Amino acid sequence: MANVRKDVLPNGLTILTESMSSVRSVSVGIWLRTGARQERIEDNGISHFIEHMLFKGTKNRSAEEIARAADSIGGHLDAFTGKETTNYSIKVLDEHLPRAFSILADLVKNPLFEPAHITNESRVIQEEIKMVEDTPDDLVHEIFTQTYWRGHALGRPILGTRRSVRSFDRQRLLRYFRRHYAPNNLLIAAAGHFRHSQIVDLVRQEFGDLPAGPALRSGPVPTPHPHLQVRHKKDLEQVHLCVGAPSYPQPHKNRFPAYILNSVLGGGMSSRLFQNIREKRGLAYAVFSSLSSFHDAGCLSVYAGTAGDKARQVIELVLAEFCELKAKPIGHEELQRAKDYLKGSLLLSLESSPSRMGNVARQEMYFGRYISMDEIARSVDAVTSDQVQAVAQEFLRPESLAVTILGPVNGFKLSRADLGC
Repeated sequence: MANVRKDVLPNGLTILTESMSSVRSVSVGIWLRTGARQERIEDNGISHFIEHMLFKGTKNRSAEEIARAADSIGGHLDAFTGKETTNYSIKVLDEHLPRAFSILADLVKNPLFEPAHITNESRVIQEEIKMVEDTPDDLVHEIFTQTYWRGHALGRPILGTRRSVRSFDRQRLLRYFRRHYAPNNLLIAAAGHFRHSQIVDLVRQEFGDLPAGPALRSGPVPTPHPHLQVRHKKDLEQVHLCVGAPSYPQPHKNRFPAYILNSVLGGGMSSRLFQNIREKRGLAYAVFSSLSSFHDAGCLSVYAGTAGDKARQVIELVLAEFCELKAKPIGHEELQRAKDYLKGSLLLSLESSPSRMGNVARQEMYFGRYISMDEIARSVDAVTSDQVQAVAQEFLRPESLAVTILGPVNGFKLSRADLGC
């Protein structure tokens, strides 16, 4: 806890740092507290579009000069857009921190949004959308998400649609940028070898004189839509399927039993789905479960890719695992294995400065405070098999399940009565 410090500037910008004396690197990230779910339907994809545009040139640097500036200090410059956050980050040696932060700040303060660049990037992102459409395991998740969160921004694709992306012009991009890229919507996180005061001074220099923007609304709480959807796509070799159920929001007090449930169900090579569907029966190469948790909603989903004539059998096996988790508590050995898997995965994922930087940022955005590894480990260790069973009984109900199937399944029928668990 002593290594994590927080400051808030008068304009609302939050600064978080975690010092790591054992490394020579520094990772700095500028985080927006908003992502694709804050977009209006006509602006679907604009957050991701702006993320691309920020690398196309600023008032101080061309796109090539941005790349050269990062390369000249051995820096790794990156960005991503999510459902609820947007991030720009750079990793460098500690001696290059001031120059690295200058590059990063320039990106998010001074983009040009040149019309010619907008036209070019529109074509690039439309190709990116086509790439998702040509990748069936990505596409089935996209179809599932759009249907499961139907009528809500969470259900719309982060990339947008080809139609929405074609419609963006400089005026719309600038309007969205000015509203969302304001200090009170920004969080700057750093992890690595530095002094906290050094980061604060750099942030004050670049952002301290910027005025706060308008307060942004979080929007309506999404409602899950249990659905049964079969989409025939004859040119695929496999059937790709998603089976989903509600789960807890990210900050929920019962999130740790849900983490254990996910690990036992399909979180690793020893999980029930992997062992029973892949190892014992050879019905799928890829089969796993995952949790998608947002600040006010969550979803537990199972994915598998299998042969067309095995799709029904795979669904039945997934449902059988649901039934088992609801019917009886998991054994002590399996519970302990899931706990050790969770703690080990978390600790291993936090060995680098970029992962530590992202961790402190996400904790601030979702929990409003830093949560130490010791506190997380204690929370994991405190989970009981009865708590895991209670989560399964709460969410894995036939009327709450959603299924999306994509592939060569002409004539395949699935009804709510088939989802008994």
